[in-house]
Amino acid sequence: MTTDLASEPILQREHVPVAGRDLLRVENLSIAIKTHKFELNVVKNASFRVPAGKTVALVGESGSGKSIIAQAIMGILPGAARITSGSILFRDPAMDQLEFDHAAERPDGIYMQSMRGSRISMIFQEPMTSLSPIHKVGDQIEEALTLHHKVSRKEARQTTIEMLGRVGFPDPARAYDMYSMELSGGLRQRAMIAMALICRPALLIADEPTTALDVTVQAQVLGLLKRAQQFLNMSMLLITHDLGVVANMADEVVVIYHGNILESGDVRTIFKEPGHPYTRALMAAVPDLATPCDERLKALREVDHVVPDMLYARERPKGDGPLLSVSHVSKTYKVRESSWLSSSSKPFLALDDVSLKVRRGECLGIVGESGCGKSTLSKLIMRALTADNGDITFHGAKGDIDVMTAKGEALKTYRRCAQFVFQDPFGSLTPRATILNLLMEPLEIHGIGTAQSRRKMAGDLVRMVGLDETVLNRYPHSFSGGQRQRISIARSLALAPELLICDEPVSALDVSVQAQILNLLNALRREIGLTMLFISHNLAVVRYIADRIAVMRKGRIVEIADRDSLFANPIHPYTQALLNAVPNTDPDSPLDFSVPDMEIQDVEMLWEEKYRCWSMPSPDTRLREVSDRHWVLSNA
Repeated sequence: MTTDLASEPILQREHVPVAGRDLLRVENLSIAIKTHKFELNVVKNASFRVPAGKTVALVGESGSGKSIIAQAIMGILPGAARITSGSILFRDPAMDQLEFDHAAERPDGIYMQSMRGSRISMIFQEPMTSLSPIHKVGDQIEEALTLHHKVSRKEARQTTIEMLGRVGFPDPARAYDMYSMELSGGLRQRAMIAMALICRPALLIADEPTTALDVTVQAQVLGLLKRAQQFLNMSMLLITHDLGVVANMADEVVVIYHGNILESGDVRTIFKEPGHPYTRALMAAVPDLATPCDERLKALREVDHVVPDMLYARERPKGDGPLLSVSHVSKTYKVRESSWLSSSSKPFLALDDVSLKVRRGECLGIVGESGCGKSTLSKLIMRALTADNGDITFHGAKGDIDVMTAKGEALKTYRRCAQFVFQDPFGSLTPRATILNLLMEPLEIHGIGTAQSRRKMAGDLVRMVGLDETVLNRYPHSFSGGQRQRISIARSLALAPELLICDEPVSALDVSVQAQILNLLNALRREIGLTMLFISHNLAVVRYIADRIAVMRKGRIVEIADRDSLFANPIHPYTQALLNAVPNTDPDSPLDFSVPDMEIQDVEMLWEEKYRCWSMPSPDTRLREVSDRHWVLSNA
């Protein structure tokens, strides 16, 4: 059965859900995936509800069955998956409260085609892979509207531009004609939200909508979803492993583990009095701004980290002086003009006169939004990029090395002393090499040990990160994301480096795996005195692991201080904005979504009015000390 949804203009039409009624009921749902030899039950008798006008959070680790339940609701299960039992009952307020069982409907039938993207919409986790790179953003959003509603081309364009404005695009008419590659991560996610909302759905499924976003952008997107929910009178199924997001967004929580619903209830009850041991363990694994920094995180699955003798044997410099000095470093990129036919380019200042020191044995955290220069700085330190000017000096056990001019043996020595842990371990691990080959390769390049001793070192390294030695003959694709990240850390430690640079090493991991990785890094710091540069946009994680923290904004360090001083007394408005945007896992301390989005211009104007130092880059702009070891950007 279907209905004609093409009626009056979309943004003026309202369908108000009946209060107290369930918009969606999932009852005893089981889903199986067919493999080569047997069927694997991935969802087992799952039951939960989504009340009209409410937000329900579906919480669990990767592989727990969250996303495949969402696919079943949408009727987009992969070919190898099938619903073996149960029902998915959807009661659409636009269809006189008639109830349809999506589990019994044909995915390619008229009903599901009319529902999908219209009355039920979905926001996917990665907007870059969900948006077409060869079509304009406006055309992609407009397609959903013209597919489900009879509107003229002019009306469709006008409605799309209006929706782009509602989701926070500063110039909606210009954004209509842009391509996804021209948008930042936050704007891409807003475009996905606009696409999902353009037909005014009754139910929005948001699958990890803010996982890869900076904390300020995340707060903006969450606030946008809250306002859209109120404006459209819609329900929301929020799929996430971020408990801070859950506490701030959800009315009810459903906890799932290995396809089984373990616990469900209102958000306050689940967070204040979790009943199931798994739920309690999930809560305990999350670092927040109140977590004691000297306390070991309680991972769901504890891993014994045995540091191999090869790391203890590494000669390390003595004293508490700096291991790395970065002085007045700048980096400019050439950015091509937006026209496809133009070959001209303009300079983009990615780093502007950055100076910092990393002391021996400490962890220096660097936080800031995407594009602030964090990763560019790390690449300059690793000599993957060349700076325009400035100095980078490594004060290692074998003497000082000028990183920017090092060649030959000096550069090879430095490569052994400084190693890198990437954000995406799958992209950094060669898919055609076994784990044994990946771990032995750096040892072979630097001529360390014999073939037999290198094999033993590889076994020691995987045991150190909590994996069995049997994994050495497997390939990267056969591991989970958390296991791959542990392998990536093992490889970066194969040369027993003095400095480890971690670029967003836990941003895409479940809280349980995140706890394992952070416990491992802390153990290495404590037992072998490893020095770390830890880059992240998760302030709770940085606060937990770092001794000092540098805040970056538009290529500059705007504030740097020890952990306690920075969080107790943030001075720069951007630092204050970052801390105010961190979602708390306490439902009694929610984010203030009534505050409008703080755009870049607002931050700059506020800072310029206060200190008159932010408006334009200038040689005399530098950090000034406001208290003991607490520095903030200011004019001389």
